[in-house]
Amino acid sequence: MKTKDKIFIFHQDPGHGWLEVSRADLADVGVKPASISPYSYFKGDSFFLEEDCDFETFFKAYDSKYGRGPTYRYEDSDGDSFIRNLPHIPEAPGGWIPA
Repeated sequence: MKTKDKIFIFHQDPGHGWLEVSRADLADVGVKPASISPYSYFKGDSFFLEEDCDFETFFKAYDSKYGRGPTYRYEDSDGDSFIRNLPHIPEAPGGWIPA
C-alpha cells in the first residue's frame, strides 16, 4: 500500500500518544530516522512518533508531499501503552538507526 493511501494508527494511553509509521513511510515523505527525537520509540521497522514533536515533523512532511495530513485511526489503551516498554530511538541496538 502506498503511504498516501495508508490509514495509520495513533496509539494513545492516558498520558501520551504516538503515531505508528514504517521506515518506508518515513522515507516516502523525506524524514530520516536519525532526525527523530529520543522521545519516540521503535520496534523493528516500526517507529512510534511522539505526539508533541516527531508526529508534527511527519505530518508537515506528509502534507508537503500529498497536500493533506495523514489519515489515522485511534487505538486507545486504558493503562500504559506497550510502546512505553520499547526502546527509545537513541537506545536502539547499535545506536542511531541508519537512514
